[in-house]
Amino acid sequence: MTYYSGFLLAVPTENKEKYVEHARIAWPLFKKLGALRMVENWGVDVPRGKVTDFYMATKAKEDESILFSWVEWADKETADAAYEKMMSDPEMEKMSELPFDGMRMIWGGFEPVLDVS
Repeated sequence: MTYYSGFLLAVPTENKEKYVEHARIAWPLFKKLGALRMVENWGVDVPRGKVTDFYMATKAKEDESILFSWVEWADKETADAAYEKMMSDPEMEKMSELPFDGMRMIWGGFEPVLDVS
């Protein structure tokens, strides 16, 4: 069953191009390890809530933008194996320093319950 790794993070707005380049560098590694698709989405209409919102969830600062991303895998086993391999892959060392605070990144794995067009 298709499986998705989802990510939510706050990126300094001035680092938008650095983030895009970071993602471009990461994609070949994800693809080599079995990823089918990677989608990076820069927030342009992200409302602030009174109780909760993406800014509160990521503890975003005033000079940061919200980014929502996902990686599509054939199944959970492929994703799990890929993440395990990434931790020891020398290609990871070639990646530049993260253009965001990784401690505030939220991520998780998801199985689709509805997929319609």
